[in-house]
Amino acid sequence: MLSRCLILGVLCCTTAAGAIEAPRVLVIGVDGLGPIGIEQAETPHLDALIAAGAHSFTARGVMPTSSAPNWASMIMGAGPEQHGIIANPPWFPRQARFDPVTKGVDSRLFPSMFTVLREQRPESVLAVIHDWDGFFTLLDRKALDVLINGDGEEDTARQAVRVLEEQRPDLTFVHLDNVDHALHGKGYATPEYFAEVEKADRLIGEILGALERAGIRDECLILVTSDHGGNGTSHGGNTNAEITIPWIIQGPGIRAGADLNAVPINTFDTAATILEIFGVAAPRAWIGRPVHEAFAARD
Repeated sequence: MLSRCLILGVLCCTTAAGAIEAPRVLVIGVDGLGPIGIEQAETPHLDALIAAGAHSFTARGVMPTSSAPNWASMIMGAGPEQHGIIANPPWFPRQARFDPVTKGVDSRLFPSMFTVLREQRPESVLAVIHDWDGFFTLLDRKALDVLINGDGEEDTARQAVRVLEEQRPDLTFVHLDNVDHALHGKGYATPEYFAEVEKADRLIGEILGALERAGIRDECLILVTSDHGGNGTSHGGNTNAEITIPWIIQGPGIRAGADLNAVPINTFDTAATILEIFGVAAPRAWIGRPVHEAFAARD
């Protein structure tokens, strides 16, 4: 069978009709990255992933277009109506007026892809390296082998490189926050915003380089995506620019050069796609569906 690894924006898989084997998946989430950032900035590493894999510039986040509800939906395979995360920290428990429809290992939280993998594949090595401080509130820390809050985007990327080279996790999630800082500070689609997109692309290149040095690039599926876009110096509203996100997946078993813009892709489909890659059943409460259109046909 083919082995494969998914990097956020990329996923490791076979066709919907075939079995899926994915030794490793790497997800890279760039906070505040709208499709316009990739279209107008110089992003050679993202461009290479797009050329070698499948992508959509019409994928959607969830409402509200705030960070925590969207990162939660991405890793939990469902929307705020199911997982109950409706605002940024401190969202729990004061701002949530209803409970999640079900709870995972951590009795506070709706099950994420990390808790499901820990339950069904307990031998998995699971790592999260995040830049935004609030990201840890979305996680059941008991499900993770590695949880690091980086000191800015440069340190977050360095920590991710170290973890990938030293521990070679089965599933790694890396969160970068610098593009969102530019969005709030200078505005969406401004020169300063595009400069930070280019910086994020450079850091993504450094992270991908760690896969090469660790000897796992060919067996790793890479998926790159975001939580939201922007509108002026903010987000959280109901405009196309705020809810539309890029979704890029590349690696063994992924169609090369595939344009998925006509395929309805929601951010909660990311977790469902990753579980299918690992051959793990999704919880009944999830509403996400694997993005089979990204998978290459098998002989």
